[in-house]
Amino acid sequence: MVPNCVRWGFVMVFSSLIFLYAFFPLSLGATFLCRRSKRAQNWAMLVSSLIFYAWGEPKHLLLLMGMALASWLCALGVDRGKRPKVWLAAAVVIDLGLIGYFKYAGFLLSIFGAPPAWAANIVLPIGISFYTFQLLTYVVDVYRGEAPAQKSYWNVLLYAALFHQCIAGPIVRYQTVAQELFSDRPRSPEICRGVSRFCGGLAKKVLLANPCGALAETMILSESAAGNAAQLAQNLLRLEETSVLGAWLGLIAYALQIYLDFSAYSDMAIGMGLMVGLHYPENFNYPYLSRSVTEFWRRWHISLGTFFRDYVYIPLGGSRCAAPRAIFNTLAVWLLTGLWHGASWNYVLWGLWSFLFLMLERYLLKPVLKKLPVVSNLYLLLVVCLGWALFRFQNLELVKALLGRLLGVTGGVLADFESVNQLRSNLWLLLTACVACTPLLQGVRRRIDGALPPAGAARQCWNWVFYGLIPVALLLLSTANLVGDSFNPFIYFQF
Repeated sequence: MVPNCVRWGFVMVFSSLIFLYAFFPLSLGATFLCRRSKRAQNWAMLVSSLIFYAWGEPKHLLLLMGMALASWLCALGVDRGKRPKVWLAAAVVIDLGLIGYFKYAGFLLSIFGAPPAWAANIVLPIGISFYTFQLLTYVVDVYRGEAPAQKSYWNVLLYAALFHQCIAGPIVRYQTVAQELFSDRPRSPEICRGVSRFCGGLAKKVLLANPCGALAETMILSESAAGNAAQLAQNLLRLEETSVLGAWLGLIAYALQIYLDFSAYSDMAIGMGLMVGLHYPENFNYPYLSRSVTEFWRRWHISLGTFFRDYVYIPLGGSRCAAPRAIFNTLAVWLLTGLWHGASWNYVLWGLWSFLFLMLERYLLKPVLKKLPVVSNLYLLLVVCLGWALFRFQNLELVKALLGRLLGVTGGVLADFESVNQLRSNLWLLLTACVACTPLLQGVRRRIDGALPPAGAARQCWNWVFYGLIPVALLLLSTANLVGDSFNPFIYFQF
């Protein structure tokens, strides 16, 4: 197994006290003070973003700035019209070459034997998967004539480095935010909406995702334990002794954690963007309510799916070709999707797992799933959860042991005292987390909005509650849980 050399623990995560009560208020204050000049606002956001990124990995700030410089120069070369394909190829080679070195060198060398020490010690730059894709979309869109070439290097750097979404997405195409960032039209901050969205995401992360993650680590190993090769035998024994109920409880908690954690990050990024007048795209649409794997991947990590559709799948020919070629195009996308998440065989298998069911649905299961909505949702949840088992551990022996317990084929008991006790102790947490995976609360808010008159005391009272009282309450509850709590990861920082 190739070690995952990611030091994301040093990142100033959005749910850290220093970010909530020092960095972000100062950054927002600086942007507000410069509100009369969009140029000054952009400089304030750029300086804040560079400080934010350097907080986690100072030396890799030069890498981010260098990749932005290369993309800026290549886009200018494309725009001049002299050998545009050469400039596009140069951008692709530089960006993919650098991410290939930092993310995949050790994995590729391990295929041919033990990787050398220098490869094993490569540290993956934080957020490189996200800002690399953003820079690539910028150059490709300039080549396609869908976006103008940016004349200022600092503007390209700001686009790539915006701390709201630089570290873990959503992947924002240049043309999506270019007008709001760089046109002469003044931005219109939406403070109330932004604060509400941010605090909702923070609460989702701290009050739900973190406890679900702690439960998952209790039942099916912590990430630190699973990544320790020296205690592989001990970890295998622990998984083999886990009851079937305990394994499923841990996996369900992990499935809830990974959605709540990542969607919370996107909520906070979108909320911060609204506060400064930027509108980032939605990244999730309640994916666990899907009725097929195909639908699930339209709702999960939407910006990544859109990237692979527009820049890989369609250029390869998409589905408008012979069946063998369409299957190959889909396979290529899912191999790349798996590898994008990490340089390890478990991610490749996870991508192939999704590909397998996408093909089954396309050519066999689609008519059946349409007729049985409840069954189709249960089918989707089973497939996705078993896929998360592949996603959980990089060591394939641990994956095999976990799958064996989930399916009950490796002996052991169906339930024991620990698993039953953990289920009882965390039942309300799991139920609340499940509700947070649905649009139920959003539907209640919309019904209240629709029932109230557009103006008057009732509307003002409701706005005060929704945009004032509730966000403050969520912020205070989240802060209380963060004080003294060292368990506060962001899963997608490692990708």
